[in-house]
Amino acid sequence: MSKELAKAYEPQEVEGRIYDFWMQGGYFHAEVDPKKKPYTIVIPPPNITGQLHMGHAWDETLQDILIRWKRMQGYSALWLPGTDHASIATEAKIVEAMREEGLSKEDLGREAFLERAWAWKDKFGGRILEQLKLLGSSCDWDRLRFTMDEGCSKAVRHVFVKLYEEGLIYRGERIINWCPHCKTAISDAEVIFEEQQGSFWHLRYPLADGSGYIELATTRPETMLGDTAVAVHPEDERYKHLVGKNVILPLVNKEIPIVADEYVEMDFGTGVVKITPAHDPNDFEVGRRHNLPVINVMNEDGSINENGGKYAGLSGMEARKQIVKDLEEGGYLIKVEPLKHNVGTCQRCHTVVEPRVSTQWFVKMEPLAKPAIDVVKDGTIRFIPERLEKTYYNWMENIKDWCISRQLWWGHRIPAWYCEDCGETIVSETDVDTCPKCGGKHIHQDEDTLDTWFSSALWPFSTLGWPDETEELKYFYPTDTLVTGYDIIFFWVARMIFSGLKHMDKAPFNTVLFHGLLRDSQGRKMSKSLGNGIDPVDVINQYGADALRFTLVTGNSPGNDARYSDEKVAASRNFANKIWNAARFIHMNIDGHNVPCALPETLSLEDQWIVSRFNTVTKEVTENLDKFELGMAVSKLYDFIWDDFCDWYIELAKRPLTGGDEAAAQNTRQVLVWVLTNTLALLHPFMPFVTEEIWQSLPHQGQALIVAPWPEYEESRAFPQAEAEMKKVMELITAVRTRRSEMNVPPSKKAHLAIEAADTAAFEAEKEAIARLAYCSGVEVAQSVPQAEGSVTVVTAACRAYLPMDDLVDKKAETARLTKELEGAKKQLATAEAKLQNEKFISKAPQKVIDGVKDNAEKLREKVWGIEEALAALQ
Repeated sequence: MSKELAKAYEPQEVEGRIYDFWMQGGYFHAEVDPKKKPYTIVIPPPNITGQLHMGHAWDETLQDILIRWKRMQGYSALWLPGTDHASIATEAKIVEAMREEGLSKEDLGREAFLERAWAWKDKFGGRILEQLKLLGSSCDWDRLRFTMDEGCSKAVRHVFVKLYEEGLIYRGERIINWCPHCKTAISDAEVIFEEQQGSFWHLRYPLADGSGYIELATTRPETMLGDTAVAVHPEDERYKHLVGKNVILPLVNKEIPIVADEYVEMDFGTGVVKITPAHDPNDFEVGRRHNLPVINVMNEDGSINENGGKYAGLSGMEARKQIVKDLEEGGYLIKVEPLKHNVGTCQRCHTVVEPRVSTQWFVKMEPLAKPAIDVVKDGTIRFIPERLEKTYYNWMENIKDWCISRQLWWGHRIPAWYCEDCGETIVSETDVDTCPKCGGKHIHQDEDTLDTWFSSALWPFSTLGWPDETEELKYFYPTDTLVTGYDIIFFWVARMIFSGLKHMDKAPFNTVLFHGLLRDSQGRKMSKSLGNGIDPVDVINQYGADALRFTLVTGNSPGNDARYSDEKVAASRNFANKIWNAARFIHMNIDGHNVPCALPETLSLEDQWIVSRFNTVTKEVTENLDKFELGMAVSKLYDFIWDDFCDWYIELAKRPLTGGDEAAAQNTRQVLVWVLTNTLALLHPFMPFVTEEIWQSLPHQGQALIVAPWPEYEESRAFPQAEAEMKKVMELITAVRTRRSEMNVPPSKKAHLAIEAADTAAFEAEKEAIARLAYCSGVEVAQSVPQAEGSVTVVTAACRAYLPMDDLVDKKAETARLTKELEGAKKQLATAEAKLQNEKFISKAPQKVIDGVKDNAEKLREKVWGIEEALAALQ
């Protein structure tokens, strides 16, 4: 044999060595091979700021399962890895580190800052990739990419210039989402709405002619410093006579007009709204329609600027408090209503986002969105689960132009240059030092960088060499499956779809497999604030990568959240140990024998049964994987390995292995080896380390399990009759053991079993197995068997069996024991029921406690019923 297995499975002793073996063998690398079909997954590039968290572990496990499966099926399977430069998050990390040194970005200057950023990337950027290797990720590390490497940067410039020349990228002044903490624009998709407690301030705006006032309400009184009008609906009879007049803006003491606009809802509030074009996207559009001034009253950090008069320099909240106080003192505040409302916050830092007028770069989305909607509707791209299509359509059909410029230094700098002599804007793929219009040399590049998602939107093709026509691009694009969380359907999925269609004329993938969020055992989202986050590396160090992977996929269904617990990982580790011990049992019986990894010509009934069961499981698991039902696939594998193979077949195999018939023993050895090695192949994508280690120790063909052929269903290995016959035998054995357990009979106490069946063939063939596994001193099988006096009857669908009670049980002693146990159970049940009838307990106890008492009472009722049944059987 190739090597001996250790007494116990120790993942820490195996996983690193096995991963090195795979790396040295080059098994992860995918080549352009015309003889093979390609299968491609591009990794959702993790941020270089991050380290592996449970969401990553889940995401990468699902991808690795698919890529290992396809590799074994004979595809040229490419899993392309890489990382994202993460503009905002990375710059924040570097700025924070500099702050501790007493430095700012401005102190260093752009070039020196970028030198620091690249050094930071080189030091920390690969950390998460090393952690992915601990998980077992079989990425093609030879093709590792970074969103700011030379190739990706070339693609970014090419796309920017192309879209600009087609009029799909433009620069203009519009309302954008501004994060005062990150001090940059962010896109709509990066705004997370959170319910917060606020107020509705009802204000009195005096009419300029002194004839009265107009009442309106606002949730942001500080923005009134930038009001340039109030608006009413043109059909509102209450205010028609006021349109065209002016009001006095409180505190600012300037006149602003009353305008009529259909944007106003007549039946909401007072039917009057203040218009602040610089700080509200709807107000901005109203301002455009009525040629209103746009007055920005906020600085980049959210404080009030010089346009705020005496409030200049105050933070937004400080200004709000002072303004409300001044409004009350001036008689302008009518009332304040408490209000719960959704407030936009930054997806990264959770700071309240400020709508703010700004000159930025935008992508026109309407012409790009339509074809991206069509490819999902016509089935070119399939979403799993399908229900997420509605979310996608809703966002894409109502999409706004994408703000792509960011006020950062780390990232792809916008390839636009401005001529200071003639005002020309030059957009170019190459750097510009001379104005093509006037020949001037006073040129400067745009200071802003591009939104991180601009480059990651090109990921499926920029990583394969585009815009160059590489052989890899022709072969591996379009990619096949994208695996990602449903929470970035807008951030990334939608942008890759419209980018692939626009620049490659092909959808970037054919299937998007969405998974949910991984929550803690109580169903809560894992977060730093709750302190319930779990480090996957810690779990791997304690339980092994296979146990974590198996846990993450068990019970998994596409698009649904899952719960994590240490107990589940411990159970997965126990499963790995179960397989390990099964392999050790096989070694004990094959070492010293020449056992080929091939089925023997002659198969016994139990041999046919296990081969047929394996054949069926192979078919079902493959079908599940084809449908991306990974949780169902692993559940069927678990049941087959634990129940059919380990608990049944290995026990059944002990008889021929020790029965003295060498031919039968050799046949059994071959079946054990063949079934286990092929089962390991089915399990390999899910638990790659333990399966490779065991497979290498057993007789096998080929160099490594990772590239061994995926098992296939074969009609010649289907034995439905054997499965039906063995089912009869197993049901009988289980029924007898259950009845013995109910009567508290130890396995050491054996008795003769008489079996009566219309069809005796299966029971006759497995008499020895029945005797050993049902703890019988002997087995009699016949079509008709008289029932001995005092015997217990065991009935199954295929037979009736009789156990002599007197041989097994001291009726008097057992009756006494059960009677005492029944009294105790009834007493406990009475206590539980009394609690549930106690109104004081029901009204004051937590629901969790009440539910626990209810569950316990139900279990006690079942226990009482079971004991009573056992007592009746003794009569």
